[in-house]
Amino acid sequence: MAKVAFLGLGVMGYPMAGHLVKAGHEVTVYNRTTAKAEAWAKEHGGSYAATPREAAAGCDFVMSCVGNDDDLRSVCLGEDGAFAGMAEGSIFVDHTTVSAKVTRELCEAGAGHGIAFVDAPISGGQAGAENGVLSVMCGGDQAAYDSAAPVIDAYARICRRIGESGAGQMTKMCNQIAIAGLVQGLSEALHFAEKAGLDGRAVVEVISQGAAGSWQMSNRYETMIDDKFNHGFAVDWMRKDLGICLDTADEVGASLPVTALVDQFYKDVQKLGGGRWDTSSLIKRLRAMG
Repeated sequence: MAKVAFLGLGVMGYPMAGHLVKAGHEVTVYNRTTAKAEAWAKEHGGSYAATPREAAAGCDFVMSCVGNDDDLRSVCLGEDGAFAGMAEGSIFVDHTTVSAKVTRELCEAGAGHGIAFVDAPISGGQAGAENGVLSVMCGGDQAAYDSAAPVIDAYARICRRIGESGAGQMTKMCNQIAIAGLVQGLSEALHFAEKAGLDGRAVVEVISQGAAGSWQMSNRYETMIDDKFNHGFAVDWMRKDLGICLDTADEVGASLPVTALVDQFYKDVQKLGGGRWDTSSLIKRLRAMG
């Protein structure tokens, strides 16, 4: 069992850190809002620290799940950052969805401290985090990954190294690109069924068993039909992720016309006041159009 720090106790990080305790690891958490760190420690029996540096001190592994590139830099770098408290030979594992650029930047910065950096973004949503069945896609040094994987297993259904630093983030971009198109397609199918006077549940019961079936269809169609969008990943977060995808596509020369279009559809959802609705709320836009 390992000594682990976990930085960031949002809807994903809070249960993930709890799974580490259940797996027998010694866990210290840090959160920007100290009250949440205190609540986590009370619930799970771990400890909390006032800064990333204090949380990371003496740990074998430091995991993070924060908001964006700047948030990740802030918990890693500087006098109170985790890198300042980590010992040579320790490993930083980042579960945040960020740019491959910042991942490589921090990988290089960590190397200067003798610290390995593994980018390990996650997929599976809040339910996946709570149930410990996330998909984890990793980039970084093979030896660092091999050391970190047994710890990550505490909250993973699958954990796989895809390649060198940044490969995990690039794979997460593929994930978000695929989801964007799937949710728009599902939204259009359900909207069409409504307009055609069909029983949406009956339609999905049939088509989900054929080539149209997907995780999104199985897990989101009922709430979409019922006009409920308080489940899972928020539109604001999805737009952040799709922005990363589109910027990176320009850098690597990839064409993402559907992704760009769906990103604008999510912008329309934000204008409807749905920034905190989950990503299946694309159907709200279609309903608003009449």
